[in-house]
Amino acid sequence: MTDEKAPTITAGGALLARLKAVGVDYIFANSGTDFPPIIEGLAEASAKQIPLPKAIVIPHENAAMGMAHGYYLATGRAQAVMAHTNVGLANCVIGAINAATEHVPMLVFSGRTPVVEKGRLGARTVPIGWGQEMRDQAAMIRESVKWDYELKFPEQAVDIVDRAFAIANSTPRGPVYLSLPREVLCEPCPSDELEGRATIAAASAGPRRADIDAAAKLLSEAKAPLIIAQRGAGSAEGFETLSRLAEEWGIPICQYWAIQLAAPTDHPMAVGGDPAEWLAKADLVLVIDSLAPWSPDIHSLEPDCKVVHIGQDPLYSRFPVRNFPCDLALVGDTAEVIVELAAAASMLLPTTVKSRDARRAEVAGAAAERRAIVLERAEAGRGPVMSKGFVSACLSKAIEGRDAAILSELGAPLEELTLQAPDTWYQEPHSGGLGWCFPAALGMKLARQDRLIIATMGDGSYMFSNPVACHQIAEAAGIPLLILVLNNSEWGAVRQSVLGIYPDGYAAKSNAMPLVSLSPSPDFTQVAAASRAWTAKVAEADDLLPTLKAAIEQVMVNKRQALVEIRIAS
Repeated sequence: MTDEKAPTITAGGALLARLKAVGVDYIFANSGTDFPPIIEGLAEASAKQIPLPKAIVIPHENAAMGMAHGYYLATGRAQAVMAHTNVGLANCVIGAINAATEHVPMLVFSGRTPVVEKGRLGARTVPIGWGQEMRDQAAMIRESVKWDYELKFPEQAVDIVDRAFAIANSTPRGPVYLSLPREVLCEPCPSDELEGRATIAAASAGPRRADIDAAAKLLSEAKAPLIIAQRGAGSAEGFETLSRLAEEWGIPICQYWAIQLAAPTDHPMAVGGDPAEWLAKADLVLVIDSLAPWSPDIHSLEPDCKVVHIGQDPLYSRFPVRNFPCDLALVGDTAEVIVELAAAASMLLPTTVKSRDARRAEVAGAAAERRAIVLERAEAGRGPVMSKGFVSACLSKAIEGRDAAILSELGAPLEELTLQAPDTWYQEPHSGGLGWCFPAALGMKLARQDRLIIATMGDGSYMFSNPVACHQIAEAAGIPLLILVLNNSEWGAVRQSVLGIYPDGYAAKSNAMPLVSLSPSPDFTQVAAASRAWTAKVAEADDLLPTLKAAIEQVMVNKRQALVEIRIAS
């Protein structure tokens, strides 16, 4: 029970204020009829000069989830998303699937339709109060979150926020969900503890020293080691350490379906994104935060090859079927594990000089040859219709010397880019929840207004992003972003998947492959122009680089969002 003499605030206001206290900067919200106590709480806390996260109106929940995802990638700080009852939560689910797959923490809230029909503040007042009621609202998102709960009493607000935030940020990180009944949010709760420090610390995990030493011993004994990395190296320190480890030991680095960059694309040990040649002869594979480090249906290992997995959840326990061999699992934040492993391995460097030098020379030669072929192929993709690789090569030239990050969702590919810093590349989550790139780039740019952020998408991915909503957000919140739409008027990934399974099938031989075409293509520049964006279309290779440079100037100098639609080959 609440002490009647103690200062109080509505539970809605208390919850919002507590989010600020634990470290949340933004609430990405799409409001509904369940939001009166949230909106009143914002106004009440503001009037009482209680610090609050900044609440931004986001006109579609998928965009809200993507922005929280991107903001975390830029800052390492979990943010909050608020949605409208079950229907808003349904729009959050794809974003939660993406966040769970990529170990991105966020706090997801949605209203709960009032339970009572009368006699209590917050009771049902409109027909959707009946139409949106569910027996188990959390069920639609439960498989994609680490923890869920429904707020039962107003005095729980502070403790529940602390618990939710701690669980989201504990190893392995991920999204959490809290359901908020309107009647509960309308009730008063104590306000004297809103700004105190968090009462629950996030739990972190690290590898045993014996396991680090065992991994270092395997590395020193390996004749043909290989590093496969998908989700980067965890931090700038991890990136630098992994780059040095690979060069010192002469280990090829394969960034297979890379989500984030683990080493420079032009690193002397970087052998591209295809592990086939190196896996076939490897006797040790260091798998760094990789959901699927190779494809068992395509690639095979030597029978005696040892495999060491590194990451927050190196076995990816959320996924029922994932049977990659694992001789040793090193659990912990990726960067910390890499640093520990490199330190342990450094003690064994003096005894392995000859073998390391020979291997390094071989790998460096192969890496340089592959890099030259990739860039030559990119230049050959000038036309008559441009290739995606050519677009990436031009984009590298356009951003040369700039502090920039590229996000790609079936857009510009990685290998043709020249990127040398850890936070310069982000690809769509392996869960494949489309529409991620545009809002994630918005969240990243919101966090780093001084930085050039570029969202590159295929035409299908752009349509999935709810572009009208995203462009509106960019204009309303003053987020100058560069968007590149690589338009081939089809689902290119679907076409490639069909050709991979049925290379000589009927679909491959047909004049028009079924269920692939997105023709006739909309004029995407007009979608962006509706929100006063600077726009351009490019169909000729010679026009691409100057157009990209002009668009970058609009974004960085004039602080205006810009969209370039680029016609590419199928």
